[in-house]
Amino acid sequence: MQNDSEGAFDERIIVELKRLPWCQRLSDSAIADIAAVGEYVHLKEGDIVHLADQTLTSVFFVVDGRLLASVMDRFGNCVLERELTRGTAFGLLSIAQPDQASTNVVATEPTTGIRLGIAALAKLASTHTDLQMNLYRLAGNIARQIVMVDRTKPQPKRVSIVHQSPACRQLTPALLKRLKQLDETLCVLGDDPEWHPVEDVPFRLLFVDGKLIGEHERQTQLDEWSDIGRIFIDLDAQHEQLQLVRLMSVADRVLWCVQPSDAHAALKIIKSLQSLVAGWREKICLVWLLDDDTTIPPYFPEVADLVERDFKISFAKAAPNQGGLLPSGVERIVHHLRGIQIGIALGGGAARGMAHLGVLKVLEDNGIYVDMMAGTSAGAMTGVLYSSGMSVDYTIESFKKDLRLPWYFRCLPGGSYWYLLVKYRRGQFAPMLRKYLGDTRLEQLPLPICTVTVDLVRGRPVVREVGDAVRCILESINIPGFSVPIVGDGEALIDGGIVNNIPADVLVDKGCNFVIASSVTAKLEAEFAGICADQPGKTRTSLSVLNVLMRASMVQNFNMNSVGVQPADFIIEPDVTAFDLSEFERTDELAAVGESSTSEVLEILKQQLSKLDNKLFPWGS
Repeated sequence: MQNDSEGAFDERIIVELKRLPWCQRLSDSAIADIAAVGEYVHLKEGDIVHLADQTLTSVFFVVDGRLLASVMDRFGNCVLERELTRGTAFGLLSIAQPDQASTNVVATEPTTGIRLGIAALAKLASTHTDLQMNLYRLAGNIARQIVMVDRTKPQPKRVSIVHQSPACRQLTPALLKRLKQLDETLCVLGDDPEWHPVEDVPFRLLFVDGKLIGEHERQTQLDEWSDIGRIFIDLDAQHEQLQLVRLMSVADRVLWCVQPSDAHAALKIIKSLQSLVAGWREKICLVWLLDDDTTIPPYFPEVADLVERDFKISFAKAAPNQGGLLPSGVERIVHHLRGIQIGIALGGGAARGMAHLGVLKVLEDNGIYVDMMAGTSAGAMTGVLYSSGMSVDYTIESFKKDLRLPWYFRCLPGGSYWYLLVKYRRGQFAPMLRKYLGDTRLEQLPLPICTVTVDLVRGRPVVREVGDAVRCILESINIPGFSVPIVGDGEALIDGGIVNNIPADVLVDKGCNFVIASSVTAKLEAEFAGICADQPGKTRTSLSVLNVLMRASMVQNFNMNSVGVQPADFIIEPDVTAFDLSEFERTDELAAVGESSTSEVLEILKQQLSKLDNKLFPWGS
């Protein structure tokens, strides 16, 4: 750790302070006084800012880089982790009780910051009321994020885009043009001498006569543009490692764009860079550039260890039977850059869950692109197929065809239930689903999705976000009585609806700051097998064990419905009580109900999203 003596770097501190969010609108005298008593600190990866057993004596304001703060209980167990990035602070909430700062804070990459002693900061706050109010606001934001009242996500102001091949260069102008439509002010530092200007976006070439411009010159340009808006650092991946490290180190987020053919080379470079700066996993995202021939990227197990997440995008026309998932991939990157992550939770409900397809269709047709999904039982099945990129219309027709009752079962009383029993007991769902998904894994799908199942061994829900996509569906739709538990790795797995039928909480835990829930179990008809609550004398039909099992599952889901949707910000509840739980061949009619229900509440949903980001969702009144 390197500390610059107080006052020695006043001018540098003043420049850094003026571009930090919490210092905006401070008077020049307040900023000068802060600079006079502040230490300008340089941290290497692994440097310790604070240990839980130390008395807190100062507040650390992050200028560049990132820290990891781990809150410890009295027994030394970590109870909460939080990243601290540009514009955030450590120690502000502990000023009143400095001896109670039970937090370990470590730099996860090279980081610079300004440290102020608690006594000096308190004196400055009493002298400058504008500083006092800004510190109150900063402390309030920190507190809201800790208790999850505010799920606001960071918006990276400096974004490095690394292109593994020339074909990937089309990503940057696409992002710039979309962000310009949202009235963002943008600047680009790049290495492409043949850069094609984007309207009103200043560009500065990073290399002159083949040599990287000096660090002082680069930093001066960054400082000048930091007050203007978002900065993009556009790079070729083939630069020397040390040059890449220098250019990427100033970025809050790195988007590394690859095609399937050059993914191996890209991952090798990323791994090599992280041997130099290990904390970079959390700032790097992989962007897969796909085409109409390759709609699913290849599987590389090491991806999860090297990057925080990946995006799948395509600039090609959608392939046959493919929906708009890949063409809307750039929009999901824009969501990420603007701190938006929309999730949708699809609940279980047997055949009634086919209504989710209509919900998804209306959202997509109206430009509401979700960033993540979670599904239980039928919600897992519809969700995974949608996440694979299949169009909703193709999925509807596929379900109708694949689950149409053969003539023999049409002649049997309760034949649709017996047909489902045969499908389960003979393992026919697996080959049906593999026709569309093959051996694809969840982590390869164009849209991230989690599936929910229940482990009878440990008696708890199990959330899958990696693994064979077909197996994950089979685990989640595995209705007790119709099939035996799926056993493996010390687990015995059954239908996830037993414990968590509408997994909105899963999406909140994954960082979504707006969650939509689609529930097909919010309403339950007061009739079963001809027995009606309001007509006790009505003749009833014969009961079968299969009818009872499906009805019992539905009753359980109905009673847990309010628990499942509780974390959701918006709920869509198609009324599908007119459909039997086994009527999969009426998928088109069920989807139509989902469409109708979503259309009825669409304007309300748009207004809610507008409150989240009125530029990205300009529909609010």
